[in-house]
Amino acid sequence: MLCARDADQLESAGRSLKAQAGDGQVVTWRAADVSDPSQVESVVEQSIQLLRGLHILVNNAGVYGPFGAIEDIDWSEWTRAIEINLYGSVIPMRAVLPHFRSERHGKIIQLSGGGATNPMPRISAYAASKAAIVRFAETIAEEGREIGVDVNSIAPGSLNTRLLDDVLAAGPAKVGREFFARMVRQKEEGGVPLARGAELAVFLASTASNGITGKLISALWDDWSGWPDHVDELRGSDVYTLRRIVGKDRGFDWGDK
Repeated sequence: MLCARDADQLESAGRSLKAQAGDGQVVTWRAADVSDPSQVESVVEQSIQLLRGLHILVNNAGVYGPFGAIEDIDWSEWTRAIEINLYGSVIPMRAVLPHFRSERHGKIIQLSGGGATNPMPRISAYAASKAAIVRFAETIAEEGREIGVDVNSIAPGSLNTRLLDDVLAAGPAKVGREFFARMVRQKEEGGVPLARGAELAVFLASTASNGITGKLISALWDDWSGWPDHVDELRGSDVYTLRRIVGKDRGFDWGDK
């Protein structure tokens, strides 16, 4: 089941995937705004009916939001970006969890990125919402641990997508010269292959990843394919999570008690 706001692009993507479907495979789609609870609930209900079940949720909707200093940007655009990036992930999770709970199984895959782990001057709505959704995913992972629901976030790498085009269209004055120059280089060099993030999503959706939960995983830099051999170690550690760094973590001998 595919879901997006743009009905025309959704139709095109849906038909493309449907043409690749094998015997017995169903590809369907519904236009919906993921920041609207009633629309999301309708998509979930239709998914269960049409697909005869629901096992995996991939939250991939996202926007950069307005570019510029926080005091200069349009406030309504800033809050709308929060609604899409944060609420648009929380609401689908909330909608699928009752079904996952009844089945005592489910996989939630949250797309995140550099906004969760680094400051992003002039792109503050994106940075704030991505950090928030990773911590929310960690929290829901703890709530779902006892009912067989794994929740993880993916950092797919620097992708050449519509978001990159938005940065290039905004220009260096709005997004900052250094960031703009980096995005120009990325555009020219091709960025990280889209397939890499997709491969990680498929892994996290599969039974091979059972028990891996509450992590922020880099599709490019983490050796995630070998993690099933270390599930117990991962479960007992805060590696691959968002955490506060204290002085002793960086060798300072003056900042901690």
